Amino acid sequence: MKTEPDAWPSLIRQSVKTLEELANQIELTEEEKIQITDKLPLRITHYYLDLIKKFPVLRKTVIPTLSEFKISDGESNDPLKEEGYNPTKCIVHKYPDRALFLVTNFCSVNCRYCTRSRIFDEPTDTLSTISKHDIDDAIKYIAEHKELRDIIISGGDPLTLSDGNLEYILQKIRAIEHIEIIRIGTKVPVVLPQRINSKLVNMLKKYHPLYMSIHFTHPDEITTECSTALNKIANAGIVMRSQTVLLKDVNDNVETMKNLMHKLLINRVVPYYIYQCDRIIGSQHFRTDIEKGIEIIRGLRGYTSGYAVPQFIFDTEVGKIPINPDYISKIEDDRVVFKNFRGESTDYYL
Repeated sequence: MKTEPDAWPSLIRQSVKTLEELANQIELTEEEKIQITDKLPLRITHYYLDLIKKFPVLRKTVIPTLSEFKISDGESNDPLKEEGYNPTKCIVHKYPDRALFLVTNFCSVNCRYCTRSRIFDEPTDTLSTISKHDIDDAIKYIAEHKELRDIIISGGDPLTLSDGNLEYILQKIRAIEHIEIIRIGTKVPVVLPQRINSKLVNMLKKYHPLYMSIHFTHPDEITTECSTALNKIANAGIVMRSQTVLLKDVNDNVETMKNLMHKLLINRVVPYYIYQCDRIIGSQHFRTDIEKGIEIIRGLRGYTSGYAVPQFIFDTEVGKIPINPDYISKIEDDRVVFKNFRGESTDYYL
């Protein structure tokens, strides 16, 4: 499907935003026939909706269900307590040398397990309601804090900003002497690959070193269109890494994750994180137990190339916690007893 270079905003505005529109496109189950009120708004691009029709395993990720109204203990609108680290409206400064810069409160597709669903507005044709004043205030904070060396541009999805607005932010950050690297967090190459055009990537590559963290859920998302978008990003010299949320009955098995990681590497995306699903309100139906994530890492380590093995991460209010299978059987004064991926033991003398 060929699209004019700047046709992507229209593709976003044509997205499915109401239950009635959705029911005209896809047959809904009784669990899905709910009107969204105070929950995260419904928004699905037609590109991604076509993908759901072909691969029903994806529908749970973006179509709301009654399960969202079941609230479990420990769930919160802000499970990572980001608002406690907000020196300005758009900055989350939790770690010593890096900060999160939330440049928009809009995504082209709203994932039902979204950690920042609290910041999203009702469906609108305006792609972001964050003001230039708030953006400039955040840039001023970054410039004044010389301990910062790494800025993660996120939101919402930064690639839903216009080229001009995104370049304004990149230009300002790159002009700050103590900022070494810039990262962009996005799902756009997966849900709206038409956005990734030559005009965009030619602008982005002016601001190296630039990295991109891309949210992938399932190997079925890596279509010809998605691969074309990823190829353009890679050819612009932008290093891509993946972020995947572990979701019950969607991707919670070794073979699905292995297939995803292999497809990512083929498309020059380095597997990075598998996240335990955050305890956002109404997300219990997405979460697996901790053993499931460990089982997946154990099923990857040793059974495929190390490049294809991401970290399993619990993101918490005190930061990211990596969780790994235990390969140490015993520690003594002069030796450690290890077991490998097959469970075979070996002595390592110190």
